Amino acid sequence: MVCSVLFRRPRASARRDEPVIFGDLNLDQVVAAVAAGRDEYDLRPFFHEPLRDVDAVEYRHRVVQDLERDDVRSVVDEFAALMQRVRRHLRAVQERSSGYERQRYFLDAADLYCQAVTALWSALARVELASEGLAGLREHLAGYLGSGAIQALARDAGDMLDELAAVRYCVHVRGAKVTVSRYEGQADYTPEIVKTFARFRQGEVADYRVRLRYYQDINHVEEWILERVARLFPETFTALADFCRLHVGFVDETVTTFDREVQFYLAYLTYMRRFTDAGLSFCCPEVSATSKRLRVSGAFDLALATKLAGSGSEVVCNDIDLSDAERVVVVTGPNQGGKTTFARMFGQLHYLAALGLPVPARSARLFLPDRVFTHFEREESLDTLHGKLEDELVRIHDVLDHATGDSVIVMNETFTSTTLQDALVLGTQILSRIVDRDCLAVYVTFVDELSLLSEATVSMVGMVVPDDPARRTFEVVRRAADGRAYAMALAEKYGLTYEALRRRVG
Repeated sequence: MVCSVLFRRPRASARRDEPVIFGDLNLDQVVAAVAAGRDEYDLRPFFHEPLRDVDAVEYRHRVVQDLERDDVRSVVDEFAALMQRVRRHLRAVQERSSGYERQRYFLDAADLYCQAVTALWSALARVELASEGLAGLREHLAGYLGSGAIQALARDAGDMLDELAAVRYCVHVRGAKVTVSRYEGQADYTPEIVKTFARFRQGEVADYRVRLRYYQDINHVEEWILERVARLFPETFTALADFCRLHVGFVDETVTTFDREVQFYLAYLTYMRRFTDAGLSFCCPEVSATSKRLRVSGAFDLALATKLAGSGSEVVCNDIDLSDAERVVVVTGPNQGGKTTFARMFGQLHYLAALGLPVPARSARLFLPDRVFTHFEREESLDTLHGKLEDELVRIHDVLDHATGDSVIVMNETFTSTTLQDALVLGTQILSRIVDRDCLAVYVTFVDELSLLSEATVSMVGMVVPDDPARRTFEVVRRAADGRAYAMALAEKYGLTYEALRRRVG
């Protein structure tokens, strides 16, 4: 059975299509930033498969905690670097035109592979591991290295390298004529030439030597020389061809799986570091598949933080606390006040928690949903021939049809295209269905009355600077709706805000 650091039990291949919620929650931007520079590992499908089992999430948490230790991380990084070289060599086997060159790349790949596996096991054997995933890998490697297959591979590769290193030959160049022959003790004139020209040396001079790329293809002259050398040493080159035939497909499936899967963690931990170095916090959340008690402190929108990184702008963190029968956070407040960012943060927290990854928060207790649903405002589409309100109703109907009591729903700026009374009536019906289904949800709206719908709804408000209401703090706090959200929405729509009036008068 193949050992995995992502799954305790074997699973089918991860889905390749991106979840529809990624665009709304800006998780597409997060995943793109995490996976940047690691295309060879094809990491994106791993981000498309959230977990539903608490044990599976905690399995990943323990791997993360091991990899956060410098002694473990350095071991895995060294292994990954060696395996990158193995893959480059194996690609060269497919790409090179010269048969002898391909065989040498194959031999070097096999030798590097044996070094990588042996070094990984040796290093992991010296460290304490808390995770079942890495401990299981270590146990697998111990058995694998004791097997006849890799022992024969390492022995044969070493013998073949020694045999090739013993090949000595001479190249004689006279004009356009090149002759290749065995080395038979001919004199080496290098010391004599150096001695002759030593008198002309005037101190240290610039080094004009060019370092040739290791993976550069040989030219036709070099290929011709190599073919003549093979004729001079037929036994050695026949043995090289036999080695390649005997050990084709030498890479162990568990080693290949680990090499790819561990990058899921390494990529995310590397991405995290840019924020933790700036003073922001991440944590492995406490998750539950039964309790909907929600408590989060110091959380932030990861996609927005990515955009702000390096700009010097402050990332504002927020808290969430839902207890007892509370299920729905109704967010009101002025436009551009952080409401949508808060809604995205809520969705990101639950989705990242379901991936078994650290979440952007100082501390977090989260429910593990079966699915995360989103409903964000869309532009009218000529393709559907629906008006904006009708399109919203169709999409909301689809969400409510598929959501269960274990789902998380994020609804942002719903029914902004309609009147206050219609938004109140429609919002009441939708929130009532969400509450009846016992879903966890965030509902961003300009209708303050919706926060008073039932004991399941909680009001949170986007704050402004007390002495200057035109300035937003981007903090969203738990407090009663102040009745200004709809008034501000109307004022902004008709250009009657303080800033707009001052520009006109000025």
